[in-house]
Amino acid sequence: MKKHYQRTLLTVCFCWAFISGFAQVKVYKGNSSYSSDVICNVKDNKVYKGNSLYSSDVLCRIDDNKVYKGNSSYSSDILFTIRDGKVYRGSSSYSSDVVFTIRDGKLYQGNSSYSSDVFANKQGLKVYKNNSSYSSDVEFTLSDNVTIEQFVAIWYAVKYCW
Repeated sequence: MKKHYQRTLLTVCFCWAFISGFAQVKVYKGNSSYSSDVICNVKDNKVYKGNSLYSSDVLCRIDDNKVYKGNSSYSSDILFTIRDGKVYRGSSSYSSDVVFTIRDGKLYQGNSSYSSDVFANKQGLKVYKNNSSYSSDVEFTLSDNVTIEQFVAIWYAVKYCW
């Protein structure tokens, strides 16, 4: 009986891990969860326009700790490099090239950790303007949790591609 339970549990865990590897995360305008309000979606570490999954609609892609423009894998097309919660311009790792810092669900300008420099914050699956938690200040809503690299790619897509 115990062996059967362990085997069943192992099978369920394997299936869940396999399926979650193919999960698609949708990004909605504001507080919405309507399919007509999808800004972009993430699948297989690529961010696509709206509900599309066409390769021609890839806005950016994630590889390791880097976000690339479109479907590119060229080093000249690296938009951001993410290290230790810091988002660097291009492939840089210089402190002068920190675009923003992510710490405790808050996005700070550059290297800052001052509350006055918070320009967005993530609470659960919602991303708010500045330090707000008002529903009217929700910039976008995620359908599921994402990695920090995926979040940076989504931020880029929402702010610069939509």
